[in-house]
Amino acid sequence: MRISPVLRHAIALAFIVLPTSLPAEEDLHQEDRQALLKLMEAVESAINAQDVEGIVALMRPDCTVTWWNAEISRGHDEIRGYYRKMVKDEGRIINKYTTQVKLGAHARFIGSGEDVALADGSMEDEFFPVIRGPFKLSSRWSATVAKSGGQWKIANLHLSSNVFTNTLIAELENALWYAGAAGLVIGAAGGWLLGRLWRRKSEKPAY
Repeated sequence: MRISPVLRHAIALAFIVLPTSLPAEEDLHQEDRQALLKLMEAVESAINAQDVEGIVALMRPDCTVTWWNAEISRGHDEIRGYYRKMVKDEGRIINKYTTQVKLGAHARFIGSGEDVALADGSMEDEFFPVIRGPFKLSSRWSATVAKSGGQWKIANLHLSSNVFTNTLIAELENALWYAGAAGLVIGAAGGWLLGRLWRRKSEKPAY
């Protein structure tokens, strides 16, 4: 099939223009992407330092957080309150919590001014409960981040983990297996003991 000179020219122009135009489009948000990465690193550092004030400083005043236990905190005061209840106050659930955060796909920018970013990724968490030893949990996170006054801050944060396959479920399954095995052993031993007692009773001479 013959290609017309006009079509050949159009194809050649596309190969010349496309490689330079695509990186240029990516570069539109290059600075914003770097700022978002720094924000993610700052959140990780504040969490690992047990610095709740450092955490809320990176969030909008009206930020909403959905935690692992499906509890929701709206605004700085509720976020502080949840953190104190879980980590600081008397009756707390854990003594400490640390994490390693990774970004998933590149953030997507939306809105008329493209000043809102949607991002997600993974977390490798370690919890130090009050009533048991530490355990690790692989989690997922998603966030909506808004730019205001030249600064990116978290507007919404959602944390979740696999409720069907995780460290705690594995421990529970192992505990059930051990409990079942122990029950069988105890049952067998009890049956054997009762059998011996019954035989001894039946072997006693009658007077």
